[in-house]
Amino acid sequence: MRYLPLTQPDRDAMLSVIGASSIDDLFVDVPEEARLSGPIAGLPNHASELAVERHMTKLARQNTVAGEVPFFLGCGAYRHHVPASVDHLIQRGEFLTAYTPYQPEIAQGTLQMLFEFQTQVARLLGTDVANASMYDGSTACWEAIGMARRITRRGKAILSSGLHPHYVSVAKTMAKYTGDQLETSTPTFTADTDIETLIGRIDADTSCVVVQYPDILGRVADLTPLADACHANKALLIAVVTEPVALGALRSPGEMDADIVVGEGQSIGVGLQFGGPYVGLFGCKEKYVRQMPGRLCGETVDANGKRGFVLTLSTREQHIRREKATSNICTNSGLCALAFSIHMTLLGEAGLRGLAEINHQSACAAADRLAKVPGVTVINDSFFNEFTIDLGREARPIARTLADRGILAGVSLGRLYPGEETLSQGLVVAVTETTTPEDVEAFATALEEVLA
Repeated sequence: MRYLPLTQPDRDAMLSVIGASSIDDLFVDVPEEARLSGPIAGLPNHASELAVERHMTKLARQNTVAGEVPFFLGCGAYRHHVPASVDHLIQRGEFLTAYTPYQPEIAQGTLQMLFEFQTQVARLLGTDVANASMYDGSTACWEAIGMARRITRRGKAILSSGLHPHYVSVAKTMAKYTGDQLETSTPTFTADTDIETLIGRIDADTSCVVVQYPDILGRVADLTPLADACHANKALLIAVVTEPVALGALRSPGEMDADIVVGEGQSIGVGLQFGGPYVGLFGCKEKYVRQMPGRLCGETVDANGKRGFVLTLSTREQHIRREKATSNICTNSGLCALAFSIHMTLLGEAGLRGLAEINHQSACAAADRLAKVPGVTVINDSFFNEFTIDLGREARPIARTLADRGILAGVSLGRLYPGEETLSQGLVVAVTETTTPEDVEAFATALEEVLA
């Protein structure tokens, strides 16, 4: 039985107060093409539980399962091996049902876990401090831009052409309501990053420069010159990491003097899950900590001198006056943060470095093999576990053909940048520890046949 406590007069009264004629007025900001005009096609209005299970199972069988085929998809969501112990531990009752601790000091277990998570993230990103997580990488990226505006009191952010276009899209959506000016561009289909171009665009109105590391095409660059240029103009450098395993092999952005480092933590402990839920990472220099969104857990001692944990900072709109809040991000991705922390603990520093080495070696082997396919060119001079190949013709139909053959070959740039002909021949290929030599050979052989 549905519980609907409000009567129609109740709803009419509330709509009258806010000046809306109907509930539909509350959804005018949602594009019309994204709204349902009727029931979802293919789903009956009423069915028994057994019938629903059968129907959903039938639909699920249309999916290609990542673990059952050669898998080379990446671009911000990566297939890594997650130990079974991670799933076992996060399903313990005290973790699975835990939510935001509104009486935080009572929830010592949750606070300790988040404190350990923050420590791991800060060390990984190379920052002084990290918060208790964000929703995902894209929202963390936008929150960093907003944070830079508060710190610098400037409203222009320069976004690297190598920043994931989905992250750019989220930033544009939010900037419509804050008045921030975002300077964006599309990447060049070459081995060169746009670091020098970004340096030349910084001026006295720039609040921050946002750069992805490695970038959307897998390219790796030294961020130190860019950080120096930002600081010379009193702007901030924001680094975005979509593949945290890379930091087991590469210098962290914090080591290169990035002011704010954000990213997506999905690669560690969290499965692909059809795109979410994921876990956003957020770290910064200590001097900016009071402008950091979200929450920060700290370590202390109680009246008896025993170790304890507290909610140190919580400058979000649920806890203080809304006009004083740094963000209206309402919660952290607690369960995914726990999964991240458990996996990271199981790996340890040596394990993470070893995992990163396996990823890089496997990617190098795959790049060498694919480069031998007639008509294929690897554009990268540097990469971690993700690189871009030029197929010499439009990549999207080739990727679809390979998918029909049971090979998920990569992400076509034409899908990420529709209408950009110069990028349409590009295919971004990701290789992790789950990729076998047999997978690479199957991919290369099928690609040879399709391109012949």
